[in-house]
Amino acid sequence: MKNLVILGSTGSIGTQTLDVVRRNPELFHASVLVANHNDELIEKQMNEFKPELVVLSDEDAAARLKSRYSGKTTINGGRKAVIEAAVYPDADMVVTSLMGFAGLEPTMAALAAKKDIALANKETLVVAGELVMAKAKEMNCAVLPVDSEHCALFQCLQGQDRNAVEKLILTASGGPFRGKKANELTAVTKADVLAHPTWNMGQKITVDSASLVNKGLEVIEAKWLYDVSFDAIQVVVHPQSIVHSMVQYRDGTVMAQLGCTDMRLPIQYALTYPERVKSDFPRLDFYELARLTFEKPDLDTFRGLKLAFEAGKIGGTMPCIMNGANEVAVEAFLKGQAGFLQIYDLIENAMDKANVEYNPSLEQLLAADQWARTITRQKL
Repeated sequence: MKNLVILGSTGSIGTQTLDVVRRNPELFHASVLVANHNDELIEKQMNEFKPELVVLSDEDAAARLKSRYSGKTTINGGRKAVIEAAVYPDADMVVTSLMGFAGLEPTMAALAAKKDIALANKETLVVAGELVMAKAKEMNCAVLPVDSEHCALFQCLQGQDRNAVEKLILTASGGPFRGKKANELTAVTKADVLAHPTWNMGQKITVDSASLVNKGLEVIEAKWLYDVSFDAIQVVVHPQSIVHSMVQYRDGTVMAQLGCTDMRLPIQYALTYPERVKSDFPRLDFYELARLTFEKPDLDTFRGLKLAFEAGKIGGTMPCIMNGANEVAVEAFLKGQAGFLQIYDLIENAMDKANVEYNPSLEQLLAADQWARTITRQKL
């Protein structure tokens, strides 16, 4: 029995993680559930999974939940309580699926407490990859990727000589605007952006997917997860989302991982690694696959990917600044305060004005994130 802390239990990854737990009650117990403010959903999760601890970072939401709950689960609220949840003594693994920069501090705390990490929060490695991976190595903790693309790379690298790797190939669906040019995207709506053709995700990550910023974040994440240079990472657009990613070796061999578009597959693999546990998830039917196609990404229209490569190569606090600006820009877009293409302008503005710190501490990263958010709000 593996005891889990699920950071972000009410989000897309969190709810699917709980479905994996639901299907494997003999393997997993959801000991701790953490969310932001969705007290109604987390109450339903409490009643089903019987965790020992529930935390809502929104203290008002925690107070609402406490006022109507009379069971045995402890309920806490506030940011400090989230950090304390991440180091829950009886937990074996922490699933980090909190959205955005908010996942960094609890992940670092969990690693310091010698907890293995199932990582669904890519921003953690984007903004602090060097710190996070160094801490994981120091504490002898596993960092197991939950993203479908990184889980694919992880599987394709198993049992192989890392020195024989020539290239990591990340696939991207291309989002709802694949093939469009910038002049066709000036008036796209929130509904247009959220209509992802292959994946069902939360709003923020769906916007990032449409802008290809998400794939850019995954590029930076790959650099730290697999210790490769940015020149050894390639992105290809694969609209069918069947090939989740590939590894090319120095002899010319390419290994690919294929599967249905079901996030429960990589979630379950991260939770059960190194074992493969039987599931009743959908299977690929190769007789029904009409075709698999691959295209070069349009970096001129979808500038988010290009900006991420630039930020990653600059290094230091620049990826943190890029990420902070993007989070504010996406929030503004979702609230109708900015256009879709303006997301790129806001990221570029923050990157152009940034003073980069190299080999940053956690405190310097927190400061850089706040600076990026402030300068982006001012630009808005």
